[in-house]
Amino acid sequence: MNIFELTHKNIDRKYGKNGCSQRMDGTMKYNCTGVILAGGLSTRFHGKNKALLQIHGKPILQYIYEVYQALFDEIILVTNNPLEYLDWDLEIVTDIFSIRSSMTGIHTGLFYAGHPYVFVTACDTPFVKRQLVETVLAGIGGNAEWIIPKTSLGMEPMCAVYAKQCLQNMETCLRNEKFKIQKCLRKVPTKIISEKKLLEIDPELISFFNINTPEDLSRAELLVQGGLP
Repeated sequence: MNIFELTHKNIDRKYGKNGCSQRMDGTMKYNCTGVILAGGLSTRFHGKNKALLQIHGKPILQYIYEVYQALFDEIILVTNNPLEYLDWDLEIVTDIFSIRSSMTGIHTGLFYAGHPYVFVTACDTPFVKRQLVETVLAGIGGNAEWIIPKTSLGMEPMCAVYAKQCLQNMETCLRNEKFKIQKCLRKVPTKIISEKKLLEIDPELISFFNINTPEDLSRAELLVQGGLP
């Protein structure tokens, strides 16, 4: 038995074949694993880990974790720096493929997930709103294998749901060094969450704001001081 077969055997034992799990109070959380991609160190922040940068005295990762904790009974962090997260109550995994790309991280999180779906976001998006995540999760069901928000700026693959069925397509693309998610999944059954619907929940679309530069971090600090989130 190889490591992939062993992993799935353990997942089946932990969650059951249908991927369902139950809270201690008897209610059900979403039939979905929360995945956070923490790609590594940032050159724009002088080699610091963006996930652990602080906004108003709290790590960026903590903002995301608090949203995830309310929604998911399994939270996976994909990182190539696992020792930095030993104090976090997370399932920590490293990339299966050594290629540095968003799809590598999504593939890894999807592979290790105990549920049939994953919701994915990046570690540098501190203001992702619970209500927006729930709107995307509400698309689970039917034959959709990819549930993704779309704004006037385009698709938002780092705030989307992926089904286990996407694994094979992703693996094929990664082996062929094709790293664009939209091209890789263009033929899978897809459900798009419209900008109109997103704006009803998140008028500023602040859920898609990410920390790429020190200026972004300063802006985030001002937003929190002003009462966000």
